[in-house]
Amino acid sequence: MFGSVKSLLSASSDKALWQAVLEDDCQDRAVSAEDSLSKMTQLWQVMKQSVLDYDPTRRSPCGLSGGQGAQMATLANSICGPFIQEVIGVALKLGEHNACMGRIVAAPTAGACGVLPAVLIPLQRKDRLSDEEMVRCLYVSAGFGQVIASRASISGAEGGCQAEVGSASGMAAAALVHARGGSGQQMAAACAMALQNVLGLVCDPVAGLVEVPCVKRNVMGAVNALSCADMALAGLEGGIPCDEVIDAMGAVGRAMPTSLRETGEGGLAATPTGRKIAGQ
Repeated sequence: MFGSVKSLLSASSDKALWQAVLEDDCQDRAVSAEDSLSKMTQLWQVMKQSVLDYDPTRRSPCGLSGGQGAQMATLANSICGPFIQEVIGVALKLGEHNACMGRIVAAPTAGACGVLPAVLIPLQRKDRLSDEEMVRCLYVSAGFGQVIASRASISGAEGGCQAEVGSASGMAAAALVHARGGSGQQMAAACAMALQNVLGLVCDPVAGLVEVPCVKRNVMGAVNALSCADMALAGLEGGIPCDEVIDAMGAVGRAMPTSLRETGEGGLAATPTGRKIAGQ
């Protein structure tokens, strides 16, 4: 398993980064390349099916989520334009689908399940990319996610929302760079900048539910990934190496008070309205 982005880039010096991650998965789980590719392909198909299975009439058990993904699609003359509007809509749909107990892919967690599909599904349509290429994007995202999990955390209870939606955003940014033919160094730069932008993001679910503000934070994670991927492809860097950014994220997460780490005791959950919702 990769314990650093530096080692990930080194392992991919003579091959595509996604191939290095594939080979590592085969070795780590003692499976064939065919088995690994089959599993990742299945995950990609589930991501796409989850969007198709979204039902705008469904509401979560508490009534906080549902219908907003479809509502977003009705906006005329979007400020962001049709592509970003679709990204926002997919992120909302997947977050709501999760809250309504629909089938999703935890990437890397259920609370952040909307980020990767929100950027990759619209991009596939826009650029007419094959499913095989999207599966390779998932390997890239998995490689960076593995490093984040090992050096910091992907758990909101351990590191705040920066560890969930933030990690997903960094993973998605790297995957987007791959999809546009970027280098490993550019993937690392995109991931680093995405994580920098959400450093310190707290986990403060209202009523302890993964709905408010979680669903809409998936939107933020997706749009953040797009902007960071574009910056990296333009040759921009964040100034701090990706491994050091990940280490900083881990340190920030450990320094967060317990009230801001998924306990539902601080932040938005502690507002008068948040407490009122929790009491209902």
